Amino acid sequence: MSFRPRGQSMAGRIESGQLCTVVPIDPAALRVGDIVLCRVGRHDYLHLINAIVDTQFQIANNRGFINGWIGADAIFGKCVHVEP
Repeated sequence: MSFRPRGQSMAGRIESGQLCTVVPIDPAALRVGDIVLCRVGRHDYLHLINAIVDTQFQIANNRGFINGWIGADAIFGKCVHVEP
């Protein structure tokens, strides 16, 4: 799936409106620093994995704000390509 997220929270890695490609991934293959499409609370984000503890993932933006912890069921895929 490809889409163009809007906003400044990932500026420096993803600029507003850049075309991003997200693919399904096994949560066991995710690492700190990966960019994932995920749901935190009632909102969907294209954000960073900031920390991993067991099967929980801490989600943050590229400006240092931590959104919170989520389980693997709230991760829809990994961003594998950002158009320049």
